[in-house]
Amino acid sequence: METDGQNENAKPHQVNNDTLRLSLLTKFHAGYFRISFALCGQALLWKTLSVPSTNGHVFQPFVHVVPSTAFILLWSLALLSLITLCLLYVARCVTRFESVCAEFQHHVGMNYLFAPWISGLLLLQSAPFLGPRDVGYPFLWWVLSLPIIALDIKIYGQWFTQGKKFLSMVANPTSHISVIGNLVSARAAAEMGGRESALCLFAVGMVHYAVLLVTLYQRFLGNDSLPAMMRPVFFLFFAAPSMASLAWCSIVSSFDTSCKMLFFLSLFLFASLVSRPTLFRRSMRRFSVAWWAYSFPLTVLALAATEYAQEVKGEIATLLMLILSVLSVIVTLILMLLTAIRTNDLLPHDDPFNCSLIIHRSGKRKSNVIKSVNKFCVQV
Repeated sequence: METDGQNENAKPHQVNNDTLRLSLLTKFHAGYFRISFALCGQALLWKTLSVPSTNGHVFQPFVHVVPSTAFILLWSLALLSLITLCLLYVARCVTRFESVCAEFQHHVGMNYLFAPWISGLLLLQSAPFLGPRDVGYPFLWWVLSLPIIALDIKIYGQWFTQGKKFLSMVANPTSHISVIGNLVSARAAAEMGGRESALCLFAVGMVHYAVLLVTLYQRFLGNDSLPAMMRPVFFLFFAAPSMASLAWCSIVSSFDTSCKMLFFLSLFLFASLVSRPTLFRRSMRRFSVAWWAYSFPLTVLALAATEYAQEVKGEIATLLMLILSVLSVIVTLILMLLTAIRTNDLLPHDDPFNCSLIIHRSGKRKSNVIKSVNKFCVQV
């Protein structure tokens, strides 16, 4: 009898553990790739800073303070985070396939499907053991770029062919991620010598960036579709032109006037956002994975500032590069610390873009409608 009672008591615990694991996969979504997105960008920044420079100012002593093993550890951590998140998402595809399908239709979730492939391209460009001229580099570039091109065809096609998916209806700051995907892929292609491929991806990305920027500036319906906790993604406004300056620099092999114009645009957008701290006040009340949206744009801006300082070789440019680089590193370290301490806040119950909750709510509404119709028919 005691054995039976113990078995009966054990079953609920087993069910609860299984339910807990499934609930984690239910709450997990593509937005969590912000973490690998940020860490992979940080690895690229550290590699860029460690390259010998012709700038004779305070840049060189600052860089050599950081040991080379620190970059290897950071790159390994970025790779580990990307692999872990990919495995979790594969498990989600197996157990919560309807939620994954819902993300393809969601105006925010769809954009974050670019993030794992962008993270892989950033890791490829910052790899300490693989150069752009190595044999495996083009193969990995194709593996990581083809999904971006496929997603481009889907999302850009929706922007001008489907009424409910028109850009004016779904545009939001996370839409910049699709543009960033093209620009990161273009930069990687240019570094391995594929200039035509780089120009193609750069042209597609910049044309859609111009249209997207105008749409977001005009404040159409889609711009108001983000809740307060998602406002850190507004930093993506200056991430796209920063990445564009880096991509064009790799294509033409110099930080020319076009690159400087894009960099100055990034600085202007960055200053416009940081001068309005009240915009982010509500999103900073409680830690969430959305905070990781601060890291990558700052990192890309610091990368662009590094190239600018290398070209100009002026004291102001060098100081600007140092300030942005230190700010990017500090923000990333703080986010890593908060993520390690506040793990319970990473999977909130009220995530506004959890597609599983959206499916549940829509299904609940449908069932309520059916019940109302059946009730009405019985009364008739």
